[in-house]
Amino acid sequence: MPAAAGASSEPAPVPAAETEPEQTAAAVGPGSEPAAGPASGPRRGRPGYDQQTVLNVAVDVFNRHGYEATSMGILAENLGITKSAIYHHVTSKGDLLRLALDHALDGLEAVLDDPRASAGAADARLEFVLRGTIEVLTERLPFVTLLLRLRGNTEIERSALARRREFDHRVSGLVDAARSEGSVRSDIDPRTTTRLLFGTINSIVEWYRPGGPLPAQKLADNIITMVFDGLHTRRA
Repeated sequence: MPAAAGASSEPAPVPAAETEPEQTAAAVGPGSEPAAGPASGPRRGRPGYDQQTVLNVAVDVFNRHGYEATSMGILAENLGITKSAIYHHVTSKGDLLRLALDHALDGLEAVLDDPRASAGAADARLEFVLRGTIEVLTERLPFVTLLLRLRGNTEIERSALARRREFDHRVSGLVDAARSEGSVRSDIDPRTTTRLLFGTINSIVEWYRPGGPLPAQKLADNIITMVFDGLHTRRA
């Protein structure tokens, strides 16, 4: 599920005297990358701030306080700017949520759209997708964390959850294909297999810390070994 920006550090506050007037810029459309701006180039507001910086901090705050409990005032406080300055980059809190969820989902969907996910033996395709998913989770950790904590209370959230269900469905299809192919065990219910796979991989967002003693590549190796040693058919 490929590469991203974290939300681990907050930018230095900017003096309050440099506030921007209330913005009138157009909303950022769904599907765009977090750092993307109008065709003329990246959108920039106050000195030292761009849309990506605002988004990174917003995602961190959403994860700490919850999306619904986070006001534009709380975001402004964490950014060290006024609410009107935030509106230079996005038109609403919902725009920030949509950009963040698109960043997580675009990465996950790109894994399944890769030719290596659709050609070759089913178990090899499944392994590729699982490795890619782990890569996205570790590289876009704050964004995927936000995705996995959605409650579906807004149209933006419901749309993201529908995309996530479609992703899960396509991975389940790979499990079924590998099972039918005989490359993974058929004595385990495929729904159980799929749920355990997702449960294991999704749990990464709760405990994995990038930059720690366990590199992302080693983490992927460990999970793949654990998964496939338990799923591969036994040979005499």
